[in-house]
Amino acid sequence: MKGRIAFQGEPGAYSHQACRQSRPAMEALPCATFEEVIETVRKGEADLAMLPVENSTYGRVADIHHLLPESGLHIVDEAFVRVHINLLAVPGAKIDQIEAAMSHTVLLGQCRSFLRQHNLRMITGADTAGSAKIVAEQRDPKVAALASELAGEIYGLDCIARHIEDRQNNTTRFLVMAREPDLKRRADRMMTTFVFRVRNIPAALYKAMGGFATNGVNMTKLESYMVDGNFTATQFYADIEGHPDDTNVRLALEELGYFTSSLTLLGVYPADPRRHG
Repeated sequence: MKGRIAFQGEPGAYSHQACRQSRPAMEALPCATFEEVIETVRKGEADLAMLPVENSTYGRVADIHHLLPESGLHIVDEAFVRVHINLLAVPGAKIDQIEAAMSHTVLLGQCRSFLRQHNLRMITGADTAGSAKIVAEQRDPKVAALASELAGEIYGLDCIARHIEDRQNNTTRFLVMAREPDLKRRADRMMTTFVFRVRNIPAALYKAMGGFATNGVNMTKLESYMVDGNFTATQFYADIEGHPDDTNVRLALEELGYFTSSLTLLGVYPADPRRHG
């Protein structure tokens, strides 16, 4: 597929890596914020959006669950991206010259053992690829960046230490979103994502979830968050295995409908093969 796929961050960000991995034929378009990514697709300046939703080490990405229901976009795919962290330095620099490492605070926290072992001072940057860009511009052999190999390739930095993250299973899940839904069954294993609010009746959430249990539908994620700054208005975000046309999924969603005041389908899409190992 040709066209453009928008992501948040500088070129070389892990979201850019996700675009390359999931849609290698498309032009990747960097945006400053998640809101800008969504608006770029809504206006037709890009065909797809690549949005991170959760990380295996740090949990969900802040604010993203608030943006998805209001975006007007639909989930058409998911991508699990293995986050390998690398020490990137200006060409010719040696590891024993490096005194400090710059990156987003999350990545700095994921490489504590390596940084401690090499006695490297941590410098907090706005993001990972942006830190690589700064290191390339400053050309100081004593300061390196923690980022993807793609960032090193883009900004002309040498990779002087590969895969230095503390946890070797560090993975980020991304959602690919489009202006129009694709509800076709495109794989044997499908996922369905929706948001809902329960009715104001006793044990409403318990009753709403009962249909998934009795119909044998596996719910892989259920998260709650407040809406409109109101402590009493709670919205739930859910991922389930299966397609709405599956009998058990259809029956579970029908039962859910009895106990909800609103139910919005966000997308139906193939399960990423890495989801099941």
